[in-house]
Amino acid sequence: MIKSATQTHCPYCALQCGMQLIKREGLLDLEVAPRNFPTNKGGLCQKGWSATELLTHPERLTTPLMRDTKDAPLRPVSWDEALTRITQEIQQLQQAHGKDAIGVFGGGGLTNEKVYLLGKFARVALGTRQIDYNGRFCMSSAAAAGNRAFGIDRGMPFPLEDIPKADTLFLIGANPAETMPPLMQYFDAQRQRGGALIVADPRRTPTAQSATLHLQLTPGTDTALLLGLLHLILAEGWADLDYIATRTTGVAEVQRTVAAYWPERVERITGVPTCRLQEAARLLGVASTAMTLMARGAEQQSKGVDNALASINLMLALGQVGKLGGGWGTITGQGNGQGGREHGQKTDQLPGYQPLTNPQARERIAALWGVTPESLPQPGLSAYELLDALGTETGPKALLVFGSNLVISAPRAAHIEAKLKSLDLLVVADFFLSETAQIADIVLPVAQWAEETGTMTNLEGRVLLRQRAQLPPEGVKTDAEVLIALAERLGHAERFPTSEPEAVFTELGQATSGAPADYSGITYEKIRAQDGVFWPCPSDDPKHPGTPRLFTGNFAHADGRARFHAIAHSASAEEPDDAFPLYLTTGRVMQQYQSGTQTRRVASLNTTAGEGFVELHPTLARQFGIVNGQSIKVITRRGEATVPARVTATIRPDTIFLPFHYAGRQRANLLTNPALDPTSKMPEFKVCAARIEPALIKN
Repeated sequence: MIKSATQTHCPYCALQCGMQLIKREGLLDLEVAPRNFPTNKGGLCQKGWSATELLTHPERLTTPLMRDTKDAPLRPVSWDEALTRITQEIQQLQQAHGKDAIGVFGGGGLTNEKVYLLGKFARVALGTRQIDYNGRFCMSSAAAAGNRAFGIDRGMPFPLEDIPKADTLFLIGANPAETMPPLMQYFDAQRQRGGALIVADPRRTPTAQSATLHLQLTPGTDTALLLGLLHLILAEGWADLDYIATRTTGVAEVQRTVAAYWPERVERITGVPTCRLQEAARLLGVASTAMTLMARGAEQQSKGVDNALASINLMLALGQVGKLGGGWGTITGQGNGQGGREHGQKTDQLPGYQPLTNPQARERIAALWGVTPESLPQPGLSAYELLDALGTETGPKALLVFGSNLVISAPRAAHIEAKLKSLDLLVVADFFLSETAQIADIVLPVAQWAEETGTMTNLEGRVLLRQRAQLPPEGVKTDAEVLIALAERLGHAERFPTSEPEAVFTELGQATSGAPADYSGITYEKIRAQDGVFWPCPSDDPKHPGTPRLFTGNFAHADGRARFHAIAHSASAEEPDDAFPLYLTTGRVMQQYQSGTQTRRVASLNTTAGEGFVELHPTLARQFGIVNGQSIKVITRRGEATVPARVTATIRPDTIFLPFHYAGRQRANLLTNPALDPTSKMPEFKVCAARIEPALIKN
């Protein structure tokens, strides 16, 4: 017999699939049940179906842990002892080295309420400018491009239901068949109505295998590919000249730039045959509705912003942005990847996507928070720059980490691990002893998704409500309760009156009123009634339903027009050479998620994907005498990983692939290049030079 049923959402990716959590009479565990929510329509992937297993996992943390000295083991302590020591060390370090001696690192999986509190805590309770988050490693390139081209960043400026309406759908660096399986129903519907699917990816992924046309480009050549397609579209007369004239600016310089990217030249750069370039351009050019969706493959590069802008140029030239069934968007990765970058944990932003450097925004937020505008810090370092500065003379001496596992997820991971170990104080809030928590001085046990209520903003810009299904275990606090407790001990209790989620969300709404990401007209009640609310949703009209589609009339720039940007192809920060002759790229597998802190603890997921691997082409395997399953070393200028070989013809012969979920010697980010995009500060996770050799030890 069902005792209760809670309507909520999956704890993993930005699709935020609706689900029910069922509590049955006489049973302790929650049971996952489908929910006919608009995004997933009852579908869930393996990760979603098994998500409740983590709530009662034997490795669950239920008491704070602390080291007495750097060399001492972690031992259980009371909350009072842990919070007292954190407070004392923060005060001592700031007295000795200044406010910026304390850094804060957040995560794209935190609820909007916790994101808002984290940014407020850093700037008010700590007074530090050193705050950033792991979404810098995920969405920053697409966000920067959206802001430049459209005047606003909402990763997908239309609802998922528009995807099947596209005559031609172009995916760049995206593999939703493995990363977001329930999303594939929209692509299936698009093909069933006769639509064409183009996929650009160095690997013939499960998504690419279902495509009408696969463009198997050389890693790091996305810009050249996109410029070549725009060259053909302009040359063949497929551009929408009326749209360009009335709704955009800057096309003339783009026309001059793309003239140099004729098909034969683009083939030499990208490895994509001229005939395939021409077919892709035709499919896009003759389509009544065409849509481009990007993801991390093209964005996690030192030129990720250029890649995104080049793809936006393509859709603007075709007159598709703002058209029903057409447009440009990015497939956000982390559960709250969209909301996570909107409400203040990003180093250069105040809530609602307001620039921290904007005097009017500073004045408004300062008044709401009860502080002076002058007291709000200016922007600090971006995520990797912040981590790289840890422990230096001018960098933070302490770091508070919420919702991130940096030892696994940061590029040049061994270097960052050493930086974390060098700190005077490392505090990690988590529900498991992640690889980062294992080296912390203090570990704080916090609630999981089903044990707290809060909002998330999914990949469409739809604000959703995750509702609590049960209380956390005894001894566990929410992240919000931790922040409030620390703020009180630091002397700022009056500015942090509550950790209650709905009250925090109300304050968040006030902070975002009139801002680009305006949540002021959204309430928990409205979210429940409407199956989520799309921002912007201003409060001047109490009946405002939200805005599912942006750009139908105007863009967010002052003149209402979108901006073309003249882009040229440039080489990746690190190209193969004699010493490191291969391209290395990284990504995900279906059964694992992000750093694996959660999914690597689920037995059913580990049965099929419990260890890392390296994909390599049969030609490359024969060259090195490697057989399937053999343990091999993958080596770059930053380190080496040891993983079993997976020989497959679905990857380019000059390219190898590692998933990034695994720990120890299988850590892909031991190898990756921290070269940063100059605008977004995104590290180049997706391209670097590597070599392989047989391992002398068993994996």
